[in-house]
Amino acid sequence: MDEIQIKAAKKHADKKAIKFVVILFVLYILFSQGNIFMNSVMSPGGKYYNTFIAEHFDYIQGLKTALIKPAVWIIKLFGFYAIHNEMDVMVVNGPYLRINYSCLGLGVMSFLAAFVLAFPASWKSTIKMLVIGIVSIYLLNIARIAGLGLLFGFFQSQRNYFEYHHEIFNVLVYIIIFVMLFIWIKRNTTVKN
Repeated sequence: MDEIQIKAAKKHADKKAIKFVVILFVLYILFSQGNIFMNSVMSPGGKYYNTFIAEHFDYIQGLKTALIKPAVWIIKLFGFYAIHNEMDVMVVNGPYLRINYSCLGLGVMSFLAAFVLAFPASWKSTIKMLVIGIVSIYLLNIARIAGLGLLFGFFQSQRNYFEYHHEIFNVLVYIIIFVMLFIWIKRNTTVKN
């Protein structure tokens, strides 16, 4: 390659990198703020509450239920008696856990979806990574909720001292997601001769 071709290749790579960052940013804002807006639309008392949408399209409550039920099942598997409603888990003689919007992992899922959709890869690879990533976040979140129930059930004296579970969960999930993305990017950027 001569110097002109190298400059042209660098210019092309720079354009692709800028395009990726812009698309990533726009999609992340769209997904994360869209979820926050939809939470307001589906929450009674929310600024944009809509009864019809809340009754028929409440995916946020569906995700809460999809997290709570398996977590309660795991807690019961360890010998605790646990009950739940649409947003609370109570372990008898154990903790009371409230599953709020911030507990759902939608921010992490928004980042993952934005990154994977913005990255130039084949659609087959993109869809596969989206499914694997979102399912991984979902399973880790179930493990977090069940783990908190079990931890506070076994160590009742620690209930008042463990306030940072969201931060610990986010750091853990982001580390796992970055490792997954690193492997995925490496597979999708092999240089072809």
